[in-house]
Amino acid sequence: MPPRQFSSGDAIADRRADYARMLAESGDLAASVELMEQALELSPGWAAGWFRLGEFREKAEAREGAVDAFRSALQLDPGDVFGSRLKLALLGAEEVPDQPPSRYVESLFDEYAERFDTALVEKLDYSVPGKLAALVAGVAPFRLTVDLGCGTGLLGSEIRDVTEQLEGFDLSANMLSKAEQKGFYDHLGQSDLSLGEEEAGLFAGHLSRHRADLVAAADVLMYLGSLETVFPLVSELLVPGGFFAFSVEDAGEAEGFVLRDTLRYAHSEPYIVDMLQRHGLQMLEVRHTDIRLDRGNPVHGMLFLSQKPR
Repeated sequence: MPPRQFSSGDAIADRRADYARMLAESGDLAASVELMEQALELSPGWAAGWFRLGEFREKAEAREGAVDAFRSALQLDPGDVFGSRLKLALLGAEEVPDQPPSRYVESLFDEYAERFDTALVEKLDYSVPGKLAALVAGVAPFRLTVDLGCGTGLLGSEIRDVTEQLEGFDLSANMLSKAEQKGFYDHLGQSDLSLGEEEAGLFAGHLSRHRADLVAAADVLMYLGSLETVFPLVSELLVPGGFFAFSVEDAGEAEGFVLRDTLRYAHSEPYIVDMLQRHGLQMLEVRHTDIRLDRGNPVHGMLFLSQKPR
């Protein structure tokens, strides 16, 4: 569990929770569960502690206990900054949500921003920005590119040379700060892609409709699940003849989209094709490729290039 809201406010409970974490890392799951339960007896209103107990019980294959712990975390934190609903869905205790809680995604990347580039590029062999840039090279250059979910600017560094203007939007303020430091973007703004086009924040003054020659989304849609809010937004952003280039994790034979144990979503190719058709975008190319490593194993993805009719 990330360190957000780690402290319970009780020093003894915090120490027991820390020992529990070390025991879990060493493989002694039964002891870690017991110590975490003791910590929560001292601090029963600690949402982060209940979430951690849920994780320990889940690893110990104590499903019902894990469900109870995640429900307690959710009751104490209705905004769900920890992603308890996602965990409950993976355990079969709730329906898979169409989208994760915005607070969960924002908090996740706010904490991840400082080590994001190192973790993805150097440790996880993350390759989407370069591959997506290669995908759009044949239809470049662009007058204006909008990078949705720009993160720290990894895609921006790859496509800066082929676009006159580059604008980036992200949910995480800390990620935007990192992107600003790199100096690739002409404008950066905060936006929640899980909201409808009116609420997402993209058209609140700076960015007008039907203005972008290229909209790109590198490794973003796996944090959204249902893409019903994204495709109308993209259509509103694009000029006639503009391009939409994006990546998804490959759901394989599954239908629609699925939630994986990484708490990311994977999408099927038929689902993406249907989304493109429904929102008036023509698919030009799809590339199947590995996009990163996860626990040493390659994650299979798909890169799409589509176009809005002229």
